[in-house]
Amino acid sequence: MPAVQTASPHHALSEEANRRDALVRASAQLFRNKGFKATTVRDIAAAVGMSSGSPFYHFANKEEILKAVMEQGLIEGLELTTHALARAQTTVDEFRILVQTHYGILHHPGSDFIAVMIYEWRHLPDSHKRDIIALKDRYDGLWHHTLSRLIEQGRLGGMAHGKAGAAGDEKLARLMVLGAINYSVTWFKEQHHTADNWTLEQLCESTVAFFLKSP
Repeated sequence: MPAVQTASPHHALSEEANRRDALVRASAQLFRNKGFKATTVRDIAAAVGMSSGSPFYHFANKEEILKAVMEQGLIEGLELTTHALARAQTTVDEFRILVQTHYGILHHPGSDFIAVMIYEWRHLPDSHKRDIIALKDRYDGLWHHTLSRLIEQGRLGGMAHGKAGAAGDEKLARLMVLGAINYSVTWFKEQHHTADNWTLEQLCESTVAFFLKSP
């Protein structure tokens, strides 16, 4: 009699992790394209070839899936940004990298997570919001460091020059810069081009030029 082949515990855990990841990524795309309210658990299961009840093996409800989508986006954004910043030589380099990476997080193929957070935040229960805010604070911290230095150097347009006003000015600058970039999810589609035929790279450079001033 041939030996029965059984999956190792490690292999089984890996398979479950892959299924969960597939669910989160499919959910991100559906939430972005259809909206959280209009997307059903059946839609999510169908998108990854599962039975309609399978997602509940991984998540208690649709709100938990939404939280996982936002977590995935912030974790990937933190990793990508931290890695990219390692090659910066100057504070201006850091700012350019932050802008480029954030646009990429929003617009590169498969990057639906942060757009979902922007659009669907109101549907996340307060108990889940606290965890997402903690991750977002870590991401904002990367911007805080660079923007504070730019303000001290007098390089950020419209901001006070010097350490005295840096704290309040940094928060305002961060809200303005990220707000402007985040709003691009409502109008920029590189694959179709805009009326002015901007590429994502050109949009990044224009954003950097708009917010920075010459030394």
